[in-house]
Amino acid sequence: MTAGRWVDVCSSSELDFDRGVAALVGETQVAVFRVSPAGDLFAISNYDPFSSAFVLSRGIVGSAGAVVKVASPMYKHGFDLRTGAALCDPTVVLPTFAVRERDGRVEVAVP
Repeated sequence: MTAGRWVDVCSSSELDFDRGVAALVGETQVAVFRVSPAGDLFAISNYDPFSSAFVLSRGIVGSAGAVVKVASPMYKHGFDLRTGAALCDPTVVLPTFAVRERDGRVEVAVP
């Protein structure tokens, strides 16, 4: 996850805690999450490789031990929001993206 050109995604106030939002960043669909309680931001690919659908922004945010994760709404596979790794198969890894909050806006970096 390296920062490249920053792309504006949404207003910080539009990103609810523990809910995702899908954004087209360059030519890539990205799922962006603000996780409670501290409001940490994460951005991963919106593509669920197990269902072949762009749905992860609609997933359920939670944790598995110390791992902050999102569960796909399709087959409930969990993905680590920090690394993009599938919890059921660590050989499946989604792209992750640098994300930041700046001047009341959420931005994602295009590599």
